[in-house]
Amino acid sequence: MLRRLVATLSKAWRGVVWYMREISGEARYDHYLEHFAAEHPDERPLSEKEFLLAREAYDREHPNTSCCC
Repeated sequence: MLRRLVATLSKAWRGVVWYMREISGEARYDHYLEHFAAEHPDERPLSEKEFLLAREAYDREHPNTSCCC
């Protein structure tokens, strides 16, 4: 019974961590790597630092003006 409770709590915690990584944007690099491996298998992907710098530059050049505020 205790084992079942621990397994349920562990599964719930993994769900919370997954959700927080998705909404915070922390999982963007992981998604980039998955996409890159599928679409460009013979090329080297950007490092995480290069990816973050490229995202930052893109965000600066393309500001999100669709906010309703």
